[in-house]
Amino acid sequence: MFDVVLFQPEIPPNTGNIIRLCANTGSRLHLIRPLGFDIGEKAVRRAGMDYAELASVRVWNGLEECLRALHPARWFAVSTRGTRRYDEVRFQPNDVFVFGPETRGLPEAVLAACEPSRRLRIPMLAGNRSLNLSNAAAVLVYEAWRQNEFAGS
Repeated sequence: MFDVVLFQPEIPPNTGNIIRLCANTGSRLHLIRPLGFDIGEKAVRRAGMDYAELASVRVWNGLEECLRALHPARWFAVSTRGTRRYDEVRFQPNDVFVFGPETRGLPEAVLAACEPSRRLRIPMLAGNRSLNLSNAAAVLVYEAWRQNEFAGS
């Protein structure tokens, strides 16, 4: 239904939660190197990423390579520095959501490469830093899926 891209993810349990999210929503997950963890079979089980067998997960050497292969009609950068609330968008099947690493968020170059109207943010109370990565991914994917009437469920 959708493609979730984690740009240089750092925390294995977050990625494990997002793998589970993708498995349960029919979304595809793309991990952009470098990864902050090992994705070997033993490490995957230990981090709770054992849903990987139920989800489509692919690892890429760079974001450009991933986006070139996906050739999306639209891709969205999700960031606390986003300029548009996520709930203002009418999502379509095959939309791509790009999330940054947990400790630093998306680099400025990635945000600059994304069309301004597709730089999304999730509202939070003033003074807070950010949502947990897996929570942010769940908010976006479920809203997009809801707008598409939970197709395939």
